[in-house]
Amino acid sequence: MSEKATKLGIIGAGDIFPAYARGLAAFGNVQLIAVADARAEAATARAAEFGLLAMTPAELLASEAEIIINLTPPAAHLAVGTEVLRAGKHLYTEKPLAASYAEGQALMEAAARSGRRIGCAPDTFLGGAGQAARALLDSGRLGRIVAGQACMMERGPDDWHPNPEFFYRPGAGPLMDMGVYYLTQLVQLLGPVRRVSGMAHSSWLQRTVPRGPRQGQRIEVQTPTHVVAGLEFEAGAFVTLSTSFDVWKHKNSHIELYGEQGSVVLPDPNQFGGDLSVCECDGDWQDLAPRTFTGRLRGLGVAEMAWALRAGQPHRANGELALHVLEIMDATLRAAEKASPVLLGTRCERPAPLPLSFAQQIACEVNA
Repeated sequence: MSEKATKLGIIGAGDIFPAYARGLAAFGNVQLIAVADARAEAATARAAEFGLLAMTPAELLASEAEIIINLTPPAAHLAVGTEVLRAGKHLYTEKPLAASYAEGQALMEAAARSGRRIGCAPDTFLGGAGQAARALLDSGRLGRIVAGQACMMERGPDDWHPNPEFFYRPGAGPLMDMGVYYLTQLVQLLGPVRRVSGMAHSSWLQRTVPRGPRQGQRIEVQTPTHVVAGLEFEAGAFVTLSTSFDVWKHKNSHIELYGEQGSVVLPDPNQFGGDLSVCECDGDWQDLAPRTFTGRLRGLGVAEMAWALRAGQPHRANGELALHVLEIMDATLRAAEKASPVLLGTRCERPAPLPLSFAQQIACEVNA
């Protein structure tokens, strides 16, 4: 660990905490020092598990941590994030940026007032698969991308997640919880979206936990569980995105993009690595090797943000990207409600590709 490592703190000791704590340990340019939670016992338990300091949220905001990672539920992202920024800390928040587009705008305004930065998950687009696809598209081998499709359809988290109710509340659902990975990947590859259309419904208003310790418990569904988005990108591509918690099985690819001179198939954007396939015109499918960062590296976006702060450069998993993706999701649901396309009000630049030497620059165990 470098003496110049950027010190980090985490607010929120819930289910996603271990993934961040383990992932951040792979990066030599950051050091996680403390965890805080409104539930003191939860912070104490996580601190003991990972060799950290346990603090109250107020203590963490007054600590030497430079970047605070917010792992609270989306409904708390605005309130907690605003307090972090008011304390003079940089903020990195778990996805989505906020529970609604309006709250996301308010959080970005708070960052502007404070002069501090916002970073936001997902950061998986910085992984080996997303960066290999980005290099392919930027090379021009496939020509202009004209269309695509993306698919995230599963049965939902009812039987494996310890607290599945959250996934069926406003601010979650398949689009907000999982579609965000797909949309972030698409925007970093194709650029901003200009207009969206949408269809959405809930196949069941109540769901029953099918197995496990909570078997038989009923969950009230408060958000659409099957959402289809039509995305018109500024660059001209039309892409359809299907997200669902109502499907047992399917055989669709995660993401397929179709260019003037060929096509590419991408793996699950919820992962950093995975297999890619590419074909040029009517040629055979060929494997495309991913670049670095293919392991379980949750927190890569935090490490890149810390590196960018030291270098005085823009960071890649940034608030502008997250706000644009949040507006896409919000606009999709609004388009579904009024059965009419919605023009977007935000735009963002495509994050710059990671340099091939980046892993060495941040002393990362790239496949941890």
